[in-house]
Amino acid sequence: MPDQRRTAREVLALVTDDGSFAELPPPVRESRPDGPLGWQGYDASRARAAERTGEEESVVCGTATVEGARAVLIAFEFGFLGGSLGERTGDRLEEAYAHAREHRLPVVPLIATGGSRMQEGMVALTQLQRVARQSALTRAAGLPQIAVLRDPTTGGGWATLGAGADVVLALPGVQVGFAGSRVRPSDADPAAYTAEAQLTAGAADAVVRPQDLKGVLGRWLRLLSGTDDRTSPSPPPTPAPVPAALAATDLPATGWAAVQRARSPQRPRAHAYLDAYFTTRVHISGDRCGGTDPDGILCGFGEHHGRTVAFAAQTGTGTRPAGYRTAARLIRLADRLGVPVLTLVDTPGAANDAEAERQGAGAAIAEVFGAVAGARVPVTTLVIGEGGSGGALALAAPDNTWATPDSYFSVIAPELAAAILKRPEEEIENTADQLRIRPQDLVELGIIRGIVQNAGREGAPATSPPPP
Repeated sequence: MPDQRRTAREVLALVTDDGSFAELPPPVRESRPDGPLGWQGYDASRARAAERTGEEESVVCGTATVEGARAVLIAFEFGFLGGSLGERTGDRLEEAYAHAREHRLPVVPLIATGGSRMQEGMVALTQLQRVARQSALTRAAGLPQIAVLRDPTTGGGWATLGAGADVVLALPGVQVGFAGSRVRPSDADPAAYTAEAQLTAGAADAVVRPQDLKGVLGRWLRLLSGTDDRTSPSPPPTPAPVPAALAATDLPATGWAAVQRARSPQRPRAHAYLDAYFTTRVHISGDRCGGTDPDGILCGFGEHHGRTVAFAAQTGTGTRPAGYRTAARLIRLADRLGVPVLTLVDTPGAANDAEAERQGAGAAIAEVFGAVAGARVPVTTLVIGEGGSGGALALAAPDNTWATPDSYFSVIAPELAAAILKRPEEEIENTADQLRIRPQDLVELGIIRGIVQNAGREGAPATSPPPP
């Protein structure tokens, strides 16, 4: 058992600050003997489970602090009928979510369940609808939900409390999947039903060791709690558009020079800018549709001058459909929580191979365009390298995009433009000039607001991105 099948109380002790947990009083329900179906021996089974575990139901709900951050925690007791969900479980979950909304607290389900309780039949299964409704109301209230997957997380508990959370963390090696071990095909690969497999498939954000769980969960809670900045004015960008000294000394002289600088392996990349901008950050992973793009885009939340900022940063490669869907997921979550967004544009263009088309490249890019266009929170963009066509523009904030001297932004790469126009290779450089893709050209055209200085090709940026 990868996480030693910790009890509900043990996992609560693992992640909460000493003495901070206060259990919520369980709702009182009068039920008929042996439950809603009159299942013979059901009351006796519950009594034995209660005697064995010391719990009255399969969940323990309460409030606590995790490294100082307050939250409502829902800990499953797997020893109570396999952590299964029944009518009384639904009562407790509903009460916990309602308490979270009333007191404006995030919700943290610590899940270990085998699914719905057979002894209650369809009454048990419909508890998933109750849970989904409570999760949706909490989402609409702008409160985060951070799930922790324990062993096992299967059935409806995974499909609602787990996969339906905003952020999904998992302990190493635990069993995760909609199909439990006794109902999946006999020839199914067990490795597909693990936390690591869900991470690879884009359904989980991180696998976290038990000894690190409290720190990681506390960091997430601090970054996502009490973050709504929608009513606050956006801080003004710090750099002035094209400072005279910068314009004279550090801007590319030609369009082709701009392209060469943007493609230089010596210029700062996304990691350098994120390291310079944030004091701490956490990453989300995956598009929740079966894909990830860790080499193409970095998405998550960080702290900048005491304020939470979401980021979606391209890394200089062709962004894949899963990367765009992950960015759209990030922007929509940030918007719902009231967190400003910073995007870093750096791609020669969207991935355009046959597999990218099969994975829905156009629809994925459309998701990002829509997420940026519909955001109610401030979105700020910094072009830090190549700005290749719509694959770059999708992440760019209208009227709030900036650029570094090491960047260009173009409707198409100069080489491709020359090919389309049937120009010889020696005309590529002239084509780059005609496209007017230099940072200073973009300012004159009104495409970007200004140019942000950086540390050049020797290291990390000296001036961090403009704040959202």
